Amino acid sequence: MTVDDATTRPDPAMMKQVNRLFVTGITVVTALDDDTPRGLAVNAFASISLDPPMVMVAVQHTSSTHDCLYRANHLAINILSVDQLDVVNRFAVKSDDKFAGLDWRPGPHGSPLIGRSAATMEAEIRERLHASTHTVFMCRVVHAEVEERAPMVYSAGKFFDGSNLAALS
Repeated sequence: MTVDDATTRPDPAMMKQVNRLFVTGITVVTALDDDTPRGLAVNAFASISLDPPMVMVAVQHTSSTHDCLYRANHLAINILSVDQLDVVNRFAVKSDDKFAGLDWRPGPHGSPLIGRSAATMEAEIRERLHASTHTVFMCRVVHAEVEERAPMVYSAGKFFDGSNLAALS
């Protein structure tokens, strides 16, 4: 007997409620499209290993930045700081030039590193895995920097100061 997948899986509204409870950092993933910088806000980011330094990001196929990332050899992951609410709002929406007036510089391999970030890294894209509506980019970090800035975190539809979290005893 086969179980109908549609009747056994949670509906999108339930999944949204579940996912809103998970606290995540906020990143902006960037790359160069020829000489044009492109980017989008991403919370589907994770460290895979420290040695070798591997990370992953997942990007929806319908994102206007997806094809640029798919063609790129390198990308940058900018871990946003509490000073960058303006940056997350800029990169969370579709816009022709998200970089207009933005403080950024190219990393060693050209990927845009955004000023005021808590941390930045540039990574070589090693694998592109198709996962339903998204591509998971598996990357080896080739450059990393950390600033003395508190990270921004996200939960339940709101942004928070990552330095003011209460530690459990």
